[in-house]
Amino acid sequence: MANHFTPEELAKEFGMETKDVIRFCVEEGVPIYKGKIDRSLLTVVMKAKGIAVTTREVAPV
Repeated sequence: MANHFTPEELAKEFGMETKDVIRFCVEEGVPIYKGKIDRSLLTVVMKAKGIAVTTREVAPV
């Protein structure tokens, strides 16, 4: 199962705006490599910052 997703995919999954996902990653030092973000790392950092992480069901591509 893939663990690296585009900011758009993660925004849909977390119920956020794409720009907010990118802003959070830049502010918190979560790497965006070749346009993809590690979902596990992003989730851990969000939880550490006290941000409730709720995922929406997204159909696999």
